[in-house]
Amino acid sequence: MSQLAEQRYPNVAELVLSARELAAHRPDLSTLRQVGASRAGRPLHLLSVGRSPHAVLVVAGAHSNEPAGGSTLLHLAEWTLRDADLRADTSWHFLLCADPDGAALHRTPAPRTLLDYHRHFFRPAGPEQPEWSPSVLPPDRLPPETRALTGVIDELRPYLQVSLHGTDLGGSWVQLTRDIPGLAEPFAKSAAELHIPVETGASDAAGWPVSGPGVHVLPGPGSAAAYPSLPEDARHTTWHHAHRYGGLTAIVEVPMWASDLVDDLAVHPAPVLALRGVAQRLRHDARLVEEILGDALPRLPRAHGPLMRAARWALDLVPGLADDWDTLPPAGNSMAYVGSVDAFGRRLPLRAAAMALRVLDAAGDRAAPRLERLVVHWSDAFAERFKARWVPVEHQVEHQSRTVVAAARHARAGGD
Repeated sequence: MSQLAEQRYPNVAELVLSARELAAHRPDLSTLRQVGASRAGRPLHLLSVGRSPHAVLVVAGAHSNEPAGGSTLLHLAEWTLRDADLRADTSWHFLLCADPDGAALHRTPAPRTLLDYHRHFFRPAGPEQPEWSPSVLPPDRLPPETRALTGVIDELRPYLQVSLHGTDLGGSWVQLTRDIPGLAEPFAKSAAELHIPVETGASDAAGWPVSGPGVHVLPGPGSAAAYPSLPEDARHTTWHHAHRYGGLTAIVEVPMWASDLVDDLAVHPAPVLALRGVAQRLRHDARLVEEILGDALPRLPRAHGPLMRAARWALDLVPGLADDWDTLPPAGNSMAYVGSVDAFGRRLPLRAAAMALRVLDAAGDRAAPRLERLVVHWSDAFAERFKARWVPVEHQVEHQSRTVVAAARHARAGGD
């Protein structure tokens, strides 16, 4: 695949073109159709391979800043067309991009550094994310991307939905809405072969039961959230929509830059003090961004678009999250978990600053250079703290693809 050889991520138009070529090459096995439209009118496309009523749905682009999923999806489509065994008792369906509007705003096809990645960064506010919006919005206010995704699930009734996600810096992990026995072994083997660390203490899955290293299972109803201040609840996302048909969802995370610090299972010598330090730095960094925006925004009365909404959303999470880390017992005590929380605490103000900088830059505001200095410094410090090393795109794609296929095989075997 040319995009992989060039170490770049395809944009949505390239994804659609490749999918159209695949469908035209094997019309007996595959179709490409529109299944909805975004808020801005951009089409949402579904590529289907195979005819079995037993379906796997693979979703890419749910978070616009996690670009590996599009390449993985194309790789999987080629794999399923090539391998008759994969489609012998399973049809495969690929939602090319769940959020094409977000993808149009996040433009980093070939980042060389974390600073490159953040120069054109965008990740929507929670209510505007297609998978997460049901956890923070009432049903009558869900965006059309969410309704399109749930409509596809209603139509296909997949025994497995896989959502392709990624992290900027860290390791690979899997989140499951129900356990898939046997998945942990091929997942770990693939990661080891491709020199991708397994993130054993992912803060995204803090407090979740563990099925194997880096494989986390969503807690059941009534369990307490590790971070009560966060408004989203994974149990109310589109991930659970497949459950009404007896299915489940796997979320497969893969890093752009790897850190060998995130798979350290050793006990941290002082996790409570470490998290308090992370909370203190988080408040400090967010305050620096707030001060700059407090100066600039009165001069920019029209700065209320998706970039600034997303920056504001990230900053509004800070007080509660810092209090959670300050006052609650740690959800884990390993070096890996403390490191993952440290990374989380660095991401929030950095992402807010990066998105706000794009707004201030476009307006030519005099506060932009101050914000840019923060983005440059924090990007470099993030990479240095975690000893970031680039994961070749083909390795990101291969690992994510192997994990998806293993999940499908084990989930299918478990359902028979």
